[in-house]
Amino acid sequence: MLIDMSTSRPDVPARPTTQTGRPYDDAPDTAALFTRLTELEEGPERDAVRDELVAEWLPMAHRIAGRFRDRGESLEDLRQVAALGLVKAVDRFDPSRGAFESYAVPTITGEVKRHFRDRMWALRVPRRVQELRNKVRVARRELAQHPGTPEPAVADIAAHTGLTEDEVSAGMEALESFSTLSLDAELSSGDDGYSLADTLGAPDTAYDVVVDREAAKEGLRHLPERERAILYMRFFEDMTQSRIADRLGISQMHVSRLISRSCARVRDEVLEQHGSRRAADGRTTGF
Repeated sequence: MLIDMSTSRPDVPARPTTQTGRPYDDAPDTAALFTRLTELEEGPERDAVRDELVAEWLPMAHRIAGRFRDRGESLEDLRQVAALGLVKAVDRFDPSRGAFESYAVPTITGEVKRHFRDRMWALRVPRRVQELRNKVRVARRELAQHPGTPEPAVADIAAHTGLTEDEVSAGMEALESFSTLSLDAELSSGDDGYSLADTLGAPDTAYDVVVDREAAKEGLRHLPERERAILYMRFFEDMTQSRIADRLGISQMHVSRLISRSCARVRDEVLEQHGSRRAADGRTTGF
């Protein structure tokens, strides 16, 4: 129920009211329409009454949307979200349970808040972390509301909210995660200026080489000495097949066959070991 508080204080000017005595122009008297809506079956007539109710209460939805302006979303988009919440409130409202506005206001407000929670984050953040962020943000504001109060520490926020210090730390990190910074953002000005992208590392391809070498070591040990020598000359000394053939006194074609056969043997042994290891892990874990 909305109460006109202007009558309790003579120095407060009277708030504008409608003919029904309601304190807001956007809170029309639609009790009869809601009663009629519940009595109608699905069809054009019921849709028309539903549309009329939405149109009557749309100013209230716009007013609620206005409370969330200047938070990074356009007012027009917020009004669209609030209108969606209004439609849901009209569809779900039971007239026997009280005034419509007491049900519609939290429904519309919740829809707008969900929009910010689910759509406005630049990165997908777990809902639990979003909730921690909101609790930490409110607690910091409450603890620092007095002038001269120092920035509250993690322990102070934890004591104020009942959260653990780890949870407070996660919430504080999320405070800076609502929006992202472009990789092209300048971190320094002047001749020595650089962007955020310049500070990021790149994958080191040498790691893949290390993994491959370690996997091939055992197979290389099992090769005959001459084949190991041929692979060393070809892949470590970067010798051509012709030079290798001249050094060993064999044909280039024979060198080519030996290289192909040796590489295939090492590869097959590595794959066999990998398959055996996976099978052993499966027996250990029961899969």
